[in-house]
Amino acid sequence: MNSRIQSLIATIGVTGFLPYAPGTFGSFLSFLLIIFLKPGNISLLVILLPLFILGISASNHAEKILGKDSGHIVIDEFCGYLISVLFIPMSTGYLLAAFILFRIFDIFKPPPIRRIEEVVPGGAGIMLDDVLAGIYTNACLQIWKYLFMN
Repeated sequence: MNSRIQSLIATIGVTGFLPYAPGTFGSFLSFLLIIFLKPGNISLLVILLPLFILGISASNHAEKILGKDSGHIVIDEFCGYLISVLFIPMSTGYLLAAFILFRIFDIFKPPPIRRIEEVVPGGAGIMLDDVLAGIYTNACLQIWKYLFMN
């Protein structure tokens, strides 16, 4: 895959170059995808694996051009949010809660998220910290669902 395409994927076009909060906008694009397309859990799973692999490759390439874990790389936020919403009710409330929690976990990076980012190099490290933030978010929402929807 050529260099330009990989950079466009890593930054989700111009999203990664927005002057303020490009990671939040990367997550927001993922939020909009879910709101408008309403994919089922199986569709999300089918999308996630290739997106994750593509994200590793594109982030690895973009990091060489843009710098280590550059804020311009936002494919990781896009992918991480999709993990946040797996197997939760697709109501606006849950999707918005997932968006807020995901951004909190992604920004503050509670253990071991920060450690993953430090230990795993390149595109894999970029993607894995957001995967973990998505898993943390999803776990919180699953607990909420279990406690309050039964």
